[in-house]
Amino acid sequence: MIFLILFVVLVFLIILGFTKLTPKKLESFPKHWLPVLEEEVLFYRKLSTEDKEIFRKRMMLFLKEIHIDSVKTEIQDLDKILIASSAIIPVFGFKEWHYNKLSGIILYPDTFNHDLQFEKTSENKQILGMVGSGQFENQMLLSRKALRKAFNNETDKFNTPIHEFVHLIDKEDNQIDGVPEFIMPKAYIEPWLELMYKEIEAIHKGESDIRTYAATNQAEFFAVTSEYFFERPDLFRQKHPELFQILTKVFRTSN
Repeated sequence: MIFLILFVVLVFLIILGFTKLTPKKLESFPKHWLPVLEEEVLFYRKLSTEDKEIFRKRMMLFLKEIHIDSVKTEIQDLDKILIASSAIIPVFGFKEWHYNKLSGIILYPDTFNHDLQFEKTSENKQILGMVGSGQFENQMLLSRKALRKAFNNETDKFNTPIHEFVHLIDKEDNQIDGVPEFIMPKAYIEPWLELMYKEIEAIHKGESDIRTYAATNQAEFFAVTSEYFFERPDLFRQKHPELFQILTKVFRTSN
């Protein structure tokens, strides 16, 4: 009798341990999200049927791994769709990718200032998004207004959430410095820097169609040109073929 009890207890412990070790099943992509994703995200719309399925699965994995919270606003399905899409677009060329420097996203209703104030009475309310530091380390702060606008206009070469996720990609080597060594082949680092300095000079002279914020520093140059690369790939290839070729290698795209 004692052996039988011990056997039952042993079986129970094995089952319990197996249950704890077995990861939770990934949730299925909500069917009512499909037409929204197709309508709102041009990058997804251009994918093959097979790649669309992969994109959706990776969106769900991202939403499982990264917690999205909000401040004085309710998170809607569209917000989840656009945030997850923004996360997957720049790393879609990598079969497996986890944002190791990100644990959560905080969505604000509008632009905000450095004190994270977003009310109408707040001053210098110009921040659209940022990768946090200090008490907000491993957090991303995003303006919902900027998030929605990023996908409303498909011709403006501007996408705030992609910009911030590119900063996180840059941060994988522990430095946000515009040289993403974690993903950039070493052979391209020197040519990338040469092209960067040349283009920043052109921006200062008003001889480039890359927006002026790219000339702030190396990190912003990488983020801004990446926005352009994903938002308007054909135009970027035409206007900046050398930069385009390097970013194609960096992001492992098939453009």
